[in-house]
Amino acid sequence: MRLPVSFYARPALTVARELLGTRLIVDEGGWRRVGRIVETEAYVGEHDLACHASKGRTPRTEVLFGPPGRAYVYLIYGMYHCFNVVTDAEGIGAAVLVRGVEPVEGLPEEARTDGPGRLCRALGLTLAHNRWDLQDTALHLAPGTPVPEIQVERGPRIGVDYAGAWALEPYRLWIRGSQHVSRPPARRRGERA
Repeated sequence: MRLPVSFYARPALTVARELLGTRLIVDEGGWRRVGRIVETEAYVGEHDLACHASKGRTPRTEVLFGPPGRAYVYLIYGMYHCFNVVTDAEGIGAAVLVRGVEPVEGLPEEARTDGPGRLCRALGLTLAHNRWDLQDTALHLAPGTPVPEIQVERGPRIGVDYAGAWALEPYRLWIRGSQHVSRPPARRRGERA
């Protein structure tokens, strides 16, 4: 069972929260890989200076403007792929970055899936998956076990310092205690490890 298009056709921050606990499934080339989503980051539209859509419509960002329920895969630093799901109403330019998954099926136990580049490498996600309809059998998301609010942590996004105040928005969400989160929150001054 796939998450319906209506799941994605909501604000990015809502989708980011509700993606926690769902399953990301890549089933192609005779190899099925499944990861339970444990960390996400919301990018809420053109006004969000951390969002790629803030630069306007370009050949790269066109997919962000809809329709919802598509994959937005891009390359950073010339070597790491990042997998996002397009959200909100068509024309908004919003998405959710999947930052971490817990291996469920088809991945070696030692596979690193903590971080967007690592999870894409482990699941075999590349630029070839950009713009894919997430209703496709080969790449889709499926319901999982809902995550209670008490288990959800929120904090600033990672690697978007260029966005000024937008970098500090608590649009990164993760499941408390997961070993597959890309980066634990920074400790406060004076707090012991």
